[in-house]
Amino acid sequence: MNLLILGANSDVAWATAKLFAAKTGADLILASRNLELLEKKARDLEARYDICARAIAFDAVAYDTHKAFYASLNPRPDGVVLAFGHMGDQQQAQNTFNACRKMIDVNFTGAVSILEIVAADFEQRGAGFIAGISSVAGNRGRKSNYMYGAAKAALTAYLSGLRNRLYKSNVHVITVLPGFIQTKMTEKMELPGLLTASPEQVAADIYAAYDKSRNIIYSRWFWRWIMTVIRLIPETLFKRLSL
Repeated sequence: MNLLILGANSDVAWATAKLFAAKTGADLILASRNLELLEKKARDLEARYDICARAIAFDAVAYDTHKAFYASLNPRPDGVVLAFGHMGDQQQAQNTFNACRKMIDVNFTGAVSILEIVAADFEQRGAGFIAGISSVAGNRGRKSNYMYGAAKAALTAYLSGLRNRLYKSNVHVITVLPGFIQTKMTEKMELPGLLTASPEQVAADIYAAYDKSRNIIYSRWFWRWIMTVIRLIPETLFKRLSL
């Protein structure tokens, strides 16, 4: 199997790359902006797992490069993990539209741009899988992060539609919905220990979803029930909460 990981310098992507290499012996295409760091990771993976790993430059918001980027892949991937994202700052996004737009462009528009290219290829070939990392933040808007949550909500809806479109083409689409994760992106945040996953735990959930052909997964599993409760709170009460 050839696996393309988009946003491969993220902590979750790195853990996922190692797990797929160990479990499946997949050859890896690592794509991200920091090519120097990515090259080091590719050599590390090759030495550890006796696989082929390639590092390729990719920018989620350089939309006009996406077709050429995908066309350059030889061989083409059999699976894609979309792991890039941008959390940003809610207050800054409220005050500065460019900050808001960056959240939307990275978390949603960039994902749609590249995944539509992947989807067309997989649909024509009649095989493949796509795992898109969204967030439980998209399950219901909260004042503390509704800009980020809105972008992730859009991504979640998009992945649902993509799954519906590609089902008859034998293409499996997985929606990954993590809660808190201890990563570089959240290192300045005070996260609740019991509710926070490691990148390795999220990677294990992604692999299990691939292996067992699951459609939607929460990482960690208990977030499914936490978000069910949050979604059931009436709006008249929810709007009064400090979340």
